[in-house]
This record gives sequence, C-alpha cells and structure tokens, in this order.
Amino acid sequence: MYDYHAHTNYSDGAFLRWMVEAAADAGLDGIGFADHCNVSPEPTARAHKRAFGFNLDLTYERRRDAIESVRDAVDVDVFDAAEMDYDPAHEGAIAEFLDEAAFDYAVGSVHDLDGANVHTRSHFADKPESERRALVDRYFEKLVALIESELFAIAAHPDLIERNPHLRGFATEDHYTAVAEAFRDSRTVPEINAGRLLDDYGQFHPAPDFLDRLVDAGVGVTVGTDSHDPDVIGPRVQEIEAELDRRGLEPVGLDRIVADA
Repeated sequence: MYDYHAHTNYSDGAFLRWMVEAAADAGLDGIGFADHCNVSPEPTARAHKRAFGFNLDLTYERRRDAIESVRDAVDVDVFDAAEMDYDPAHEGAIAEFLDEAAFDYAVGSVHDLDGANVHTRSHFADKPESERRALVDRYFEKLVALIESELFAIAAHPDLIERNPHLRGFATEDHYTAVAEAFRDSRTVPEINAGRLLDDYGQFHPAPDFLDRLVDAGVGVTVGTDSHDPDVIGPRVQEIEAELDRRGLEPVGLDRIVADA
C-alpha cells in the first residue's frame, strides 16, 4: 500500500519526520509528500501563498534534502512530489516549473473557482443556484483540462466541490462521463482520497456514484490519504483498504505513478 498524497510542514502539514514515522507505523510501503504548490502569476494567488506559506516552488530543494535525510531512518519508501494548483490559463508556467523541479511525480488539483478557493463557503453562499451550477460546470471543465494536459501522474480529490455545501449536489452524469472519458485516454490517475472521510464531509473522493462511473469505464485508481497530521494516517489507510477490498479494486502499480520506479 502506497499513500501518494500527504503533506508536511513545507506547506500546511506536520513535521516531515513525524509524517514518515507515522507512515511506517501504519504499515505503508511508501508515502509521497505532495505539498501545495502554486506558480500562478495572478495577484490573488501570490497573496494566498504569502498568507498561508505555500512556497514549495521556493523551498522544494530544501525539502528534498530533508527527504533524503529520513529515507534511511525508517523502512518505508519516501517520495518527493508536489500538489500543483492547476488552471488552464497557467499551463505553460506549470509545465516549465515541473520540468525544472523534476519531482518523482506531480499531483494536480483544481482549488480555485471564481477567483476563490472552493473551500471558502462564504464566497459561494449567496450566489443564485443558476450561478453555482455554472461554477460547477466550470470546475469540471478545468478538471478535464487538467487530465488532458498530461502534466500530472495523479488528479487529486476529483470532486472537491462536494466539500462545500453551497456547491454540493450539482455534479451530473454528464460531468462524470466527461471526466471518465478524459481519464481513460490519459496517463493521469484519479485517487481515492480520504481527506474528509472521518470529518464533517464523511465521504471519500470521488463520491460513490462518481467512483462507480470511473470503475465502470475501466479507469484505474490510486490512493491518497491527504493527511496533514501523523495521527490520521493510520485510520485513513485502514478505511481506504476496506473500501478497496469492498470494491475488489487493486491500485495502479508504482511504475505508473513514480518516474523511474
């Protein structure tokens, strides 16, 4: 079992060494640190980076040294990755940075919608339903573009909008079909993401109906606990293993995710 999506103190997670030790304690064969990264030239994106300290584009070499320093300390593979904010308008800048940084793999995410993070409930709360439906359409358009870009090994939490109650429930069969077709023709793999499974949202990403469509389309999956704290790695791994067993799914192989595996 490999967890390809966890965070450290190089973005919004706990100390890297603590996360590695927790991964070993959870019985994982490997853990990938995909700290948040954004290379958008937009002023709002730069302000967000300053406010939250998501500066992996500036610190990835330091984190790489830290990863090397812990690799021999525990019996678990540790991967050097990034969770990149994706927007089609900035695809060139993303591609240039990923080529320069040469991570073991890259995770792509759509976090921004209508100039705000999709988690920002207040931004979407007072919008009319028609506008919120249109924004969900836009979210899935950006997700399909992410998949088709071929920049990423993994697409993170592919229905992130479901975490926001003001955007929840607007995903359609047409959205699911478009995403499944894009995945089927791409090297990019969706993850079973447990980042809110044991919290208020209480579901995996993708949601059950969405995952059903992906599986029916023959799309493979990988695993991401999306852990930011060492204490949640073990419980989330157990839940993912149970879900994989229940569905009879085997995650895609290491060689499809990690370069030169």
